[in-house]
Amino acid sequence: MKQSRLVKEYAFIIIGTLLVAFGVNWFLAPNGLVTGGISGIGIILQNVSGAFLGFSIPLWMTTIVLNIPLFLISIKQRGFAFAKKSAVAVLSLSVALAIVEHIPNPFWVGDDLLVCCLFGGALSGLGIGFVLRSSASTGGTDMLASIIRFNHPKFPIAKLMLGIDGLIILTGLFVFGADKAMYAIVAVFVSTRIVNNVLAGLHYAKAVFIMSEKNDAIAKGIMEQIVRGVTGLSARGMYTKHTKEMLFVVVSQKQISDLRNLIQEIDPKAFVTIADVREVLGQGFIEDYNSIM
Repeated sequence: MKQSRLVKEYAFIIIGTLLVAFGVNWFLAPNGLVTGGISGIGIILQNVSGAFLGFSIPLWMTTIVLNIPLFLISIKQRGFAFAKKSAVAVLSLSVALAIVEHIPNPFWVGDDLLVCCLFGGALSGLGIGFVLRSSASTGGTDMLASIIRFNHPKFPIAKLMLGIDGLIILTGLFVFGADKAMYAIVAVFVSTRIVNNVLAGLHYAKAVFIMSEKNDAIAKGIMEQIVRGVTGLSARGMYTKHTKEMLFVVVSQKQISDLRNLIQEIDPKAFVTIADVREVLGQGFIEDYNSIM
């Protein structure tokens, strides 16, 4: 089981780095959309080197060269085990960038910056999410932030990453102009949202809390008609100081309408709270934890 999980994780790392490579090479780099990270530095160097050196430094070379010192420092600080998967991810990303730059983009939309920032951000976010979900990283600013925080524990890693990426995007502003920098920020927003969704899980459900004088009838209806388990929780009204039973049930999104109708039929005066749930593990939902990495 452990070996199967490891194979799956490395497979997701390879798929994730391929998606990042497509997002960067097909949509971001050709339009000068600097979204931070090593790829952002690579896009800047690719443009500047072409103008001043007469040849363009490829993105894959920037990725691997800039990550080497970061990995050496990281290994010295935390040991090789910490950086092993991330090393595979960086090598995989460098290879993917080298391959993808020779693959024509069948979805080329010219200089439509809005489409490019949306699709580039979405592909990059999805790819980074797969890599992070496999307990690895593509190196770059998150590793640099970890190195700084190792020596200065008081600095929040999220703010360090924001500051580093902000400087890279600011540099992109001077190289490519304010309009492309603003579209790049949109791409960062899209990428971040998708990364968060991938890490939090896409197996959405609804958690429902029910306060009613007819709990037994409602619970029976849920178990028999909705076919979901119900839990009775002890709750105390702070105004009345009375202890009551509150029902708790988790249902799929398509079942929420049936549940509302059931409660309404049994007790129209019931107090119902419905909350979004990102991921549900257990009987009736995701029973194989390995299926979600």
